[in-house]
Amino acid sequence: MYPSLYDPTVTQTALERIERLGPETRADWGKMSVDQMLAHLNVAYDMETGALPVSNNFLMRFILKTFVKKAVVGPKPYPKNGRTAPAFVISDRRNFEQEKAKLMNHMNRFRRNGAAHYEGKENVSFGKLTASEWNVLYYKHLDHHLQQFGV
Repeated sequence: MYPSLYDPTVTQTALERIERLGPETRADWGKMSVDQMLAHLNVAYDMETGALPVSNNFLMRFILKTFVKKAVVGPKPYPKNGRTAPAFVISDRRNFEQEKAKLMNHMNRFRRNGAAHYEGKENVSFGKLTASEWNVLYYKHLDHHLQQFGV
């Protein structure tokens, strides 16, 4: 399936890909600038940690679990130019270095916490996820956007 960000070697390889980005790196597709892409990736981590509070009512959570969860944590890669949930849309410019550092810190925290920490952990949109599903959620999204920016 997807490489495990719980593995220090996999995390290090992903961090090295991020390090190859620069403030002027252009996307091969899509509309985001590189700083917006990094901020976009940080949204999921900020939701997980509570830094970005999310309040999904019962109906919205049912819809997300029933119709969206499989696309997010399943094996199929994201399509180019796919739809983005409103909370993940970054329309303003961001500080490249700050967003990059924040993402790298999130990734290192995820690895340090380890799979046991994430097994059965509640996700604000999809309910309880397995450690493997948390990994796919983060790795698949990261890889999709790093490919978008050619790294």
